[in-house]
Amino acid sequence: MDSIEKLKDIFKKFPTVGQRTAGRFVYYLMKLPKEGVDELIGAIQELKNKIKLCELCFNPFEPYDNSVLCQICKNPSRNKNLLCVVEKETDLLSIENTKKYNGLYFILGGTVSLMRKEDIPILRIEELKKRIKDGNFSEIIIALNPTPEGRATSVLVENSIKEITSDVKITHLAKGIPVGGELEYADEETLESALEGRK
Repeated sequence: MDSIEKLKDIFKKFPTVGQRTAGRFVYYLMKLPKEGVDELIGAIQELKNKIKLCELCFNPFEPYDNSVLCQICKNPSRNKNLLCVVEKETDLLSIENTKKYNGLYFILGGTVSLMRKEDIPILRIEELKKRIKDGNFSEIIIALNPTPEGRATSVLVENSIKEITSDVKITHLAKGIPVGGELEYADEETLESALEGRK
């Protein structure tokens, strides 16, 4: 395989990138001067070397001290009684951008297929249980995408929470997000109404 096709195959592994977009990326890089390519390589290496995962919520962050917690988990003004469970980092950002939620988060790291039980170990279910046991939450919001995988994962998460406590209120986002849609692409008004109407 030549270097052009090899790089295309790498780009095709990126979310939402198909054959055509991968090709555009490759040909763009071919036209970049060496300094531009070196800058890109340096930025990627810096990303891998400097970014850590928060020990509480698994949100990626760049520590400017020896902290093991992200800015959200460290923030004393956040509501420590609310926990919002999301699939991925971009979902957390989408909810943060509404500026209507002031609680804490937990990033699951994926979803499970309806038919594939082997997907379950990739999720941070045990870490979530520990987070709930160590916290003092009055409400846990399960904010997963309304896709078949998201709904299957919501059931798994809810059952896992009920295994360890019956003292916490479990809510889901209201039906503001279209079925099959993703939080990452929802506009802020839709997300805001889904948060406010949770039940």
